Amino acid sequence: MKTVVVYNSQTGFTKRYAEWIAEATGADCFALAEAKKKSMDEYEAIVFGGWACAGGISKLSWFKGNIDKWNSKKLIAFCVGGSPIENPEIEEALRKNFSDAEWEKVNVFYCPGGFNYDKMSAPSKLMMKMFIKALKAKKDKTEEDEIMIKMISSSYDISDRKYIEPILECLR
Repeated sequence: MKTVVVYNSQTGFTKRYAEWIAEATGADCFALAEAKKKSMDEYEAIVFGGWACAGGISKLSWFKGNIDKWNSKKLIAFCVGGSPIENPEIEEALRKNFSDAEWEKVNVFYCPGGFNYDKMSAPSKLMMKMFIKALKAKKDKTEEDEIMIKMISSSYDISDRKYIEPILECLR
């Protein structure tokens, strides 16, 4: 199946996953800016990867804007975020990014990545600092809040090739 992987990455985690998927499947792989200049007509499967931002998937609108045009293709979207894969809120967050009709047409996956503050844009760093400050100031913090504060207070990497297995299986 002729496949293309298109990604939008801010700090490198989504790019890493896109490259792993492309390598494992022999797919073409393009950053979103380059993919927008290309026709996707020759591909039977289109995989889009974006990073998680406040419950959304970055640059997903490009992919969603083409879903109906790509009706005959296998469509996969993956989101890379800083939460461990066990986080029960992930499924709900992913679901909110798609209408019911889109959800029926797209196979959606989550891949844990991490945080790399050195590569983050200034607005993203500021947003994260404000979020951490708000969490720390919260009264009656839960155990989950405390874990989150520790986790996102500095850079970390929890990415692993094993998380692409469900995507690869979907492409088989």
